[in-house]
Amino acid sequence: MADDVFARCPKVELHLHLEGAIPLATLWTLVEAHGGDPMVDSLEALRRRFAYTDFAHFIDTWWWMTDFLRTPDDFTLIAESVARSLANQHIVYAEASFSPTDFARHGLTPQILATAIRSGLDRVPAVQVTLNCDLVRDTGPERAATTLEAVLEVAAETGVAGITIGGSEHAYPPEPFAGVYRRAAEAGLHRTAHAGEAAGPASVWGALQALGVERIGHGVRAVEDPVLLAHLVAHQVPLEVCPTSNLRTGVATGWDDHPVGTLLSAGAMVTISTDDPAMFHCDLAGELRTLHERYGPGLAHPERLTLAAVDASWLSADEKASLRARVRRWWRHEDLIDAADARR
Repeated sequence: MADDVFARCPKVELHLHLEGAIPLATLWTLVEAHGGDPMVDSLEALRRRFAYTDFAHFIDTWWWMTDFLRTPDDFTLIAESVARSLANQHIVYAEASFSPTDFARHGLTPQILATAIRSGLDRVPAVQVTLNCDLVRDTGPERAATTLEAVLEVAAETGVAGITIGGSEHAYPPEPFAGVYRRAAEAGLHRTAHAGEAAGPASVWGALQALGVERIGHGVRAVEDPVLLAHLVAHQVPLEVCPTSNLRTGVATGWDDHPVGTLLSAGAMVTISTDDPAMFHCDLAGELRTLHERYGPGLAHPERLTLAAVDASWLSADEKASLRARVRRWWRHEDLIDAADARR
C-alpha cells in the first residue's frame, strides 16, 4: 500500500474536540489578540506548551488555552480554520464537540457559541461537520441540564445532533447525569460519553447502563474487564478510540501496551479519531498509518476502520449508505491502480 494512501483516502472522524483541533497558527493569532502569555512568546513556544505529564496536566492546559477564545468572532474563525484543516486532510465527514460551559466566564451562551461555530463551518462546504455538545461533567448535572436546554433552542438550525460529557472523568462518574441523558434522548439527540479513558471499566458500564449511550468516547480501558469487553463485542458498541491522545495523556505508556490491538483482535467495533489533534500533534492519516503498520490489513485496514466510523455516525440511513458507497468506490479505484502498477 502506497504510503500516501493514508493521506489521500476519504476519512471520517467521530471524536474531535473543536477547541483542541484549532490549527496552531490560528490559535497563535488569538493568543496575541487577547494579551498573550509572557511564557509563550512564539508559535514554537505554543507548540512546546502542548506537552503533558498526565491527564490532569492536559486538563489544566486545556483551561489555559480556552482563555484565549473570548468572542463569537473567535469561534467563527476557529470553526472555519478547523473545517479547512479537515478538508485538506480529506476528512469528508466529522463530528466535532464544543464545550459551552468552558466559555461562560467570557459571557458566551451555548446559543451564541453554536451559532458562531456553524457560521464558520458553513464557509467550508468541502467537509460535512455535525456538532456534539460537551456538557462537561466537571460542572455537575444541574449545570449540564441547563446547558442542554439552551443548546436545544438552536440545535436544529446549528446542526447539533448529539451530546457527550468530557472533562475529569476520573473525578466525576457518569451516573449522576442519567436524567440529563434521558432528556437528551427525549429531545431526539444522540448520546455518547467519555468513559474508559482516565477512569476504568466502571465508567464504561456506567455510561452504558445509566446513560444509555449509543457510543463510548475512548473506552480503551474496557480491556481490563473481560465481561465488559465481551459485552462490547457482542453488542458491537462503537468505540471512539484516539490512540495518540492516550499516549500523550499517559493513559497508555506506549504503542506496545495500548489496548487498541486487543480491542481489534477481540472483534470490538473500533473507530479511530484524533481527539485534540492540534494539542496532541497528530492527524487521522497518521493514526490510520500506524495502526495498519502495527496490526496489518486484516485488523486495521483504513477502509474497514472508515466504514466502521460511517456505521457508528449520527448520519441518517440514506446518508450512511451514500458515504459507504463513496468510501468503497475510492478504495476499489485505489485497488485497481495498485493492481495495474503490480502488472507493469
